[in-house]
Amino acid sequence: MSLGDEHEPSGGYGGTGHTRTRLPEGDGTGDVYGGARRGPRSSSRSLITVVGVVVLLIAAIAFANRGGDDSPTRTGTSADKPEAGSTAASGELPVQTEVGGIPSGFAQDQQGAESAAANYSVALGSAEMFNKDRRHEIVNTVYAPDIAATRQADLDTAYSSEKFLTNIGLTKEGAAPNGQTFISRVIPVGTKATAFSTSTATVEVWYTSLFGLSGESSTNPVSESWYTTTYQLTWTDNDWKVTDFQQKDGPVPVGRDQRASTSDDMTKAVEEYGGFTYAR
Repeated sequence: MSLGDEHEPSGGYGGTGHTRTRLPEGDGTGDVYGGARRGPRSSSRSLITVVGVVVLLIAAIAFANRGGDDSPTRTGTSADKPEAGSTAASGELPVQTEVGGIPSGFAQDQQGAESAAANYSVALGSAEMFNKDRRHEIVNTVYAPDIAATRQADLDTAYSSEKFLTNIGLTKEGAAPNGQTFISRVIPVGTKATAFSTSTATVEVWYTSLFGLSGESSTNPVSESWYTTTYQLTWTDNDWKVTDFQQKDGPVPVGRDQRASTSDDMTKAVEEYGGFTYAR
């Protein structure tokens, strides 16, 4: 798929969309997440690569492999900006079908494109991406067919890296250690279509992310981060599919002084509270 003085700012919301790289002292692992957390914590040093890695890693691969820029053009006019009531219910029914556990069959309109982007964010940022078979199913479902074929090998290499998995506290098989629960969730807060036609769309998804290991012996506790991902979508096989995306940090709200929950409470919450199908 998200910390005090162990991170450096990456330009913030409205910046270039690229994160800065920082090498943790002693382990030689690059930081793929730049952001802020309410307080420094020495045990979080290895979390530098954790919270945003699910989405940042995929975004980096997608960006590196991106071909020519034939994505929809942003107009930059005030007409593109959502109205104040744009997050109100549209009255349209959400999708009624799914493929591989992922909502599908979105409408061929702007609301359908926004809904697809939000739901695909959830799938791409899930813990299931660390399971090879499930990852293949997710990628084949959310990506356009010609793009999915080129992504699988890169993602398999990235997600099977033993050094990477060790850094985030997982076994070489991508599983949580005994007595711990691996948590990776993306929770969309809002969407905005910045370009749209009946065949292509550009949609921004603003979301918060939970990432880490819940358990008494965890050295990578679950933490939160905030991102905005811009998806390029195409209408293929009667549905919206991803062709490319880029991510940037924020907007990040000011944190409140709330006491962090225990690992047991966090594990119980993730196990008991299911996710949503997102529709406008």
